Amino acid sequence: MRRRRDDGAVTTRTEPRTLEPRRAHRARAIADAEAPLTRGTDRYMEAAAHALALAAAEELRLARGTVRGARVLLLVGGGHNGGDALLAGARLTARGCRVTALMATEHPHETALERARTARVETTAVGEEDASERAAAALATGTDLVLDGLTGIGAAGPLRPTAAALVEPLIAAGERGERPFRVLAVDLPSGTGADDGALPGPVLAADRTVTFTCPRGAHLLPPAARRCGLLDVVDLGLPAPAGEPLVERPADADLGARLRVPGDADHKYTRGVVGLLAGSESYPGAAVLATTAAIRAGAGMARVLAPRRVVDLVLASRPEAVPAAGRSQCLVVGPGTAPTEDPDAPEAARTAELRDAVAGVLDDPAPAVVDAGALPLLPGLLGDGRRCAAVHVLTPHAGEAASLLTALGEETNRAGVDAAPGAAARALASLTGATVVLKGTPTLVARPGRGPADADGTAGAPRDEPGDGPRTADADGAAPDAPLLSLDAGPGWLATAGSGDVLAGTLGALLAAARADEENGLRPLDPAAVAALAVRLHAEAGRLASERTGAAPAGGPVAALDVAEALPAAWRLLHDRACYGAD
Repeated sequence: MRRRRDDGAVTTRTEPRTLEPRRAHRARAIADAEAPLTRGTDRYMEAAAHALALAAAEELRLARGTVRGARVLLLVGGGHNGGDALLAGARLTARGCRVTALMATEHPHETALERARTARVETTAVGEEDASERAAAALATGTDLVLDGLTGIGAAGPLRPTAAALVEPLIAAGERGERPFRVLAVDLPSGTGADDGALPGPVLAADRTVTFTCPRGAHLLPPAARRCGLLDVVDLGLPAPAGEPLVERPADADLGARLRVPGDADHKYTRGVVGLLAGSESYPGAAVLATTAAIRAGAGMARVLAPRRVVDLVLASRPEAVPAAGRSQCLVVGPGTAPTEDPDAPEAARTAELRDAVAGVLDDPAPAVVDAGALPLLPGLLGDGRRCAAVHVLTPHAGEAASLLTALGEETNRAGVDAAPGAAARALASLTGATVVLKGTPTLVARPGRGPADADGTAGAPRDEPGDGPRTADADGAAPDAPLLSLDAGPGWLATAGSGDVLAGTLGALLAAARADEENGLRPLDPAAVAALAVRLHAEAGRLASERTGAAPAGGPVAALDVAEALPAAWRLLHDRACYGAD
């Protein structure tokens, strides 16, 4: 904003941002940014209640066609979230709803409680002994909508006993889409970790969550993100935190801007050449899928480095593939391979090729994708000065991530990674020096940082060796590293054999193209952004493929090759979103 001073000079002042719908900040940072404006006033609580009531009305129309006559249950805790729920309930009574509030606190927000009672909201205080019974009785009357205002971003750990008892019959009523009521969460589903997205205890999954100013970690980090449903980020006029976020969700329009339409002067090397050391006697189809994906994602050339039988299969479906080594701008190592330590095993020779290839990756600053069977070879090759670079992208799922972390000195298992995937992704990036794509719902991308992660996914000080043990975050609790990227990974139909091979080939093609653009002075290579683009391209291809076999939004079954063949349409879609600003 430009302002004229009394002396006639013009000064420039940056107004604080009041809406950041794609950047999740720490709960403490959010509270600190809001405190100067919210202290001593209920103005912003009224605005929040207004947004909640509007969202509740939309949910009721969706569920039953009308708002009037609906039965609404408020779950009320202490603090502002409980107050927001009570004030929203008061507004809903004015629209003809019958509203009941079950209060799991001895200290509800006094002003909000008075307003709710004045509006004829039926309020009942519950304790651990009768909370479950009261909630079950409310359901028996035919509840249409539940407003979850039990806890807010300041809470930590699992729900307290009374709140846990209150949600127990609601959780038992069934999953989203199966239960007879809809759930609207205030700020975040109660019991989720605001910063780390953890689920330390029972959580009532929401159909929709209304939060304010910016997301919290719970909205973008699994496993909590999967409990939030549709997310609304509402502008209350409060300032967003000024520091680096914990997590970001890049817009498709921004990612799609990295897709370049080739011009008259382009050739295969300016479009990007990808090499694929993929496939084996045991898993030959993976090479077909990865190669097809690389070509359909826009590679100027795909080189296939595989056993003769695998090469023949690839050429039968992709005759433009080149079965020879040579110059490439990105190497994809590992899809469809299963390394063995048995020198007499059929895969022994392929294992030796894989190990040499991974060692070559570590000695070369060129982009590479390390996937599937190549991942377990990595820990044994790190050390003695060897370390991945940021242009080396690892693509583990939770089980592979757990094995890698354990091999690198951070003992864990798949359940541990599933419980804290943000921390696992950061730790892997820190321990290896690579960019990490941790596959899941949502998928996370971590840039290499200064040190291993603590429990909430923030990173600490550097360390010398993988076995030194975990370090904690900086003393002030701030995350010193770049934020995690959280990405919609597409429909559940993508959970099919070969889908990861398609993602690896897609990522290889995009990295090769990005390196070519960098070589030609067009744009610096940002491995994390390219990885995020690959995830979204793969996700949209999966959605498009599923919509060919079943009606949207549910879609229908897909095979991995269907996803690969849908990549050009997904490419056009993301490119158009960049051109026209859609998302």
